[in-house]
Order: sequence, then C-alpha cells, then structure tokens
Amino acid sequence: MNSDRIEKKIVLKATQERVWRAISDSACFGSWFGAEIDGPFVAGKEAVGRIVPTKVDPEVARLQEPYVGYPWRVVVERIEPMTLFSFRWHPGAADPHADYSSEPMTLVTFELAMVDGGTLLTITESGFEQLPLDRRAKAREGNDAGWAHQTKLIEKYLALDEQS
Repeated sequence: MNSDRIEKKIVLKATQERVWRAISDSACFGSWFGAEIDGPFVAGKEAVGRIVPTKVDPEVARLQEPYVGYPWRVVVERIEPMTLFSFRWHPGAADPHADYSSEPMTLVTFELAMVDGGTLLTITESGFEQLPLDRRAKAREGNDAGWAHQTKLIEKYLALDEQS
C-alpha cells in the first residue's frame, strides 16, 4: 500500500463527453459528489461551496448528513478538456472550527480514457505524506473509503442521467 496516494479506477458505461461533464461541470459534480458549489470550476481559482447529501444514493446521503453545511473548498489546478481535471484541497478537513489554511493540500486528479465498454475514470489523490503526522493516517484512510464511495456515486449519477 502506498501511504502517499490513493488510486481508484472504474470503467463507466458512458461516453467520454458525459463523464467529462459529470466531473468538470460544478453543478453536475456537486450532484453526485454531495456538494453545492457556488459557481463554475475555473483553473487557478478557488471553488467554494458546502456539503449537501448526494442526490444519487440514499445510503451515502445518510453518511453525509452529519456534515451538511460544512464548507467545501478546492483550488482548481488543471482543466484539460475531455482528459484531465484536478484540484487541491485539505483532506479530512471535517472540523468546522479548525483552521486548515496553513496545512499543505493534497492533489486530486480525475483522468479519462476511452476503453472498450465506455470511459475509464482514474481518480488519484496524492500528497498525504506532507500532511501533519497527527492527521495523515486518518485523512488517507477516510479518503480511501470516500473515493470508493465516489466511484460508485458517479456511476449511479451517469446511469440516472441516461434515463432522464
């Protein structure tokens, strides 16, 4: 196990265009991820919002309930249409009274590739080794489980989206 990074892969039964929109359009992203984001994703800019329950899975929505209203902040790093979207954030920053601004951020990258049967989405989060020692393991473990949930949520979002 690599203690500095998490990687999740899933083949989504959707076109690359649909998957791209699901990850790069802030409203679509928030719908499956579980965040209400104030405005579009723009490279080099901070995207700000708050945690809300995902709209695609009642079980995961219940897990998100205790965090409703908590701030959701990322700094958009790169937007390479149809292939790569990345942002930096403070992982496991779940205490609304704590100031995480002086801590290093991890890098979350969504990469798309066309494959037989759909679109391969690879989600990578790296940079855990630079986090404060007292938060490092918990942030990595929490996000490892979180990204496992999120791969299923985007899959459900795309399946629901197809029906509408």
